[in-house]
Amino acid sequence: MGVPPPDTYTAPEFAVPPLACDTHAHVVASDTVCYPFADERSYTPAPASQEQYFTMLDALRLQRGVLVQISVYGTDNRLMLETLQRNPDRLRGVAVLPAEVSDAQLDAMHAAGVRGVRINTQLKGGVGLEQAHALAQRINRLGWHMQFFMHAGEIRPALRTLSSLPVPCVLDHMGGIQADTQAALVDDVAMLVRNHGWWVKLSGAYRVASSPAQAAAVSDMARALIAAGRERMLWGTDWPHVHMDWMPDTGALLNQLRTWVDDEATLEDVLVRNPARLYDF
Repeated sequence: MGVPPPDTYTAPEFAVPPLACDTHAHVVASDTVCYPFADERSYTPAPASQEQYFTMLDALRLQRGVLVQISVYGTDNRLMLETLQRNPDRLRGVAVLPAEVSDAQLDAMHAAGVRGVRINTQLKGGVGLEQAHALAQRINRLGWHMQFFMHAGEIRPALRTLSSLPVPCVLDHMGGIQADTQAALVDDVAMLVRNHGWWVKLSGAYRVASSPAQAAAVSDMARALIAAGRERMLWGTDWPHVHMDWMPDTGALLNQLRTWVDDEATLEDVLVRNPARLYDF
């Protein structure tokens, strides 16, 4: 069982702009009978409720959030959809779907607030890259995007596929580039931004640095990606920080973002304007 979310959070050390958005979070039910985990999964998370999520958002002064379907539920999106339906003004969602999903199901998810689908090459329970083209054709009419949980080292081998999708594309967690050993891969991610209009989530910084001493290397990575296209950068908490044996300080992650940007206009792009465009707030 994973580490449960905390009750308190470090407060922001800067003025968080109105309508700021957390673009990456998950909810996990405590009722595993009604919401069973997939048999094929990479980890087992602790419960993380909507109420706990909103406690975190409020503590960080974030008015909007995006729920990403967590891999441990596979393609059973019910919990995420129910949470969206209860909070239509505050939340949007990213689903995990097979290519054979029906148009009626897609339309119902759109009405609930879903605005994208996730491709996952890193963990069990996801839908893989081999379904990307078929899914992109299905979601294109809705104006959805395709979110990729993949490592930056996979970009070059899959570039023909990644560069030919007819929908906006988003890369999770800075491509999972390990700051101490893989910094050269930032160029490949920046190439997707500059040449193919990809979006990047400046999230999961604690996942790409093996020690706090590497904060400077992570900062260099984030700044290079912002320079590649600040109008394509997003930020997310990655709450409740699943698949970890320790609990990051979510508030400190928001304060870390402020050190990566040089001006208020860029901060508003990352936290407000960019997510408002992509997620149709």
